[in-house]
Amino acid sequence: MARPQPSGPFPPLQPGQQPTPDQIRQMQQQIAAEAQKAGISVPQYVERLKAQAQQNHQRMQMMQQQQQQAQQQQQGRQQMQQGGAQPGQQVPIAPGPPKPEALAVAAFLRSQNLKLRTCIFQEKRKDMFKVKRAIRALHSPAYEKARKKNSLLPEVKDRVTAENTFKLLPLSLLALRVSKVDDKGHEGHAHAKKKRVKGLWTVKVEPQQEAGDEFHYVWLFEGSQWKNKLYAVGALALILAVVFFPVWPYHLRLGVWYLSMGMLGLLGLFFAMAIFRLILFLITMFAKPPGLWLFPNLFEDVGFFDSFKPVWAWHEDEKAVKRRKKDERVRKRTKRAEKAAGGGAKADTLSEKPAIEPAPANSKSITASAPATVSAQMNGKVATQQQSLAPRVEEVEDD
Repeated sequence: MARPQPSGPFPPLQPGQQPTPDQIRQMQQQIAAEAQKAGISVPQYVERLKAQAQQNHQRMQMMQQQQQQAQQQQQGRQQMQQGGAQPGQQVPIAPGPPKPEALAVAAFLRSQNLKLRTCIFQEKRKDMFKVKRAIRALHSPAYEKARKKNSLLPEVKDRVTAENTFKLLPLSLLALRVSKVDDKGHEGHAHAKKKRVKGLWTVKVEPQQEAGDEFHYVWLFEGSQWKNKLYAVGALALILAVVFFPVWPYHLRLGVWYLSMGMLGLLGLFFAMAIFRLILFLITMFAKPPGLWLFPNLFEDVGFFDSFKPVWAWHEDEKAVKRRKKDERVRKRTKRAEKAAGGGAKADTLSEKPAIEPAPANSKSITASAPATVSAQMNGKVATQQQSLAPRVEEVEDD
């Protein structure tokens, strides 16, 4: 009886079975025949078989990962539809297309005061905020009022439902968690460190999109663009008006000429003031050190009106500026701590204040100490006023 030929490129073997010498010889003959058909050598044919097996293995792994991701997305949608997860349960973050609920939440948070700060994300300026302020906004009465008008906004009952509602933003790629990037030179190279604007972070996306209170998120959702469209229409109208300036009526062209002359006069006055303040500083620097500045914040990075406040101030060196800014930060931190305490220190001070009693026999000593108290208060006011005259640029601190 003839032995049955194998159906595949190799003789079939049972699991755990070792091939016999005849089977090994048959495998070698079949590999040689297949290699001769393909027009390549036997080692090349063996390498081709190995590459095909590796590709099949990778394809199977990718299919399994896709199936697991699809199951996680389906579980996340089911938990969202059922009204949130159980306390302490994490909802998987799997990015997808924007959902109507996520767009509604993003539009609401965009309209709230989240104390945004500007950051550099992918070489573009973006708005950044803290998670705790977004969670606070979702617990606010304004959110309940918005839910009555927009049924797409999810219900927020507690911290867990608020976090699940907030996680709709990274799920739809409307906001992503970021962290600060330390701009250092490349390792092994002598590249100089990039010049960084104070308070302006360069950020990168974090792989774990969690909702901790102190985590920072960057807005990718721009919201309504009607303002930008309006600005574009205005810019186009201005360009057309400049192009058609020769056909304007005579009175309009005459008015534009007077306006331009006025602007040139203001510009010349500004340069004259800048030269005068420099001359005044040089004179006072030798006559009465350390020198007097007129409009010390004129060229600082502040607003238009703040550039002319205060009117004058004495010159400060770098150490004095650093010391003053440090004192201001300590004072602001102390003020925030007092506000957080709920005015407990003020209540204690009021409770310790003695009640008004009739004047005792030694009223002369009390009357004599009154001028000293008044003079001390006046000295404190004068010192405060002198300190307020120093040039300052307010620093915006993140709570």
